[in-house]
Amino acid sequence: MSCRAVLSIGGNQGDALALLRGVADAAAADGILRAVSSVYATPPWGGVEQDDFLNAVLIVDHPGSPTDVLEWGFTRERAAGRTRDVRWGPRTLDVDVVTAEVDGKSVSSDEQSLTLPHPRAAERAFVLVPWLEIDPGAQLDGVPARVCLDALDPGDVAAVRRLHDPLTSAVERDRT
Repeated sequence: MSCRAVLSIGGNQGDALALLRGVADAAAADGILRAVSSVYATPPWGGVEQDDFLNAVLIVDHPGSPTDVLEWGFTRERAAGRTRDVRWGPRTLDVDVVTAEVDGKSVSSDEQSLTLPHPRAAERAFVLVPWLEIDPGAQLDGVPARVCLDALDPGDVAAVRRLHDPLTSAVERDRT
């Protein structure tokens, strides 16, 4: 089994940039990283007052299942001290599986533990902008991600600000 997954990573507590780099570096060290976006500063989602987030997107090829990819992400969250106290609240690190393909076939899942594709990805410029940076032909449930992005409020899209900090220290970008 081979699982290609798109991961959205973000955080706004502690040294968020270092935590994001740590995820990308771990994916590189595990030999699963295929592409990594720039880092973007984005306003918080969900109405909870908090600092802006730093976000990025990774594409990984994992030898396991989509659930294994999710657990790989949870391992990084736990290492970063992630707690789940407030929905859409501040966090050290969030690793979401946006989409997954197993052996080249798109995976759909309505499981409580893993819904694929991510149910709100089409509404989130902070996912779509970095994803399209590294995969201009990206598809979300059969719809071009560009179409999803173009349907969003232009102000929400403009609020996703690219930073010039490189995400990874150990890998070159876009190793697809």
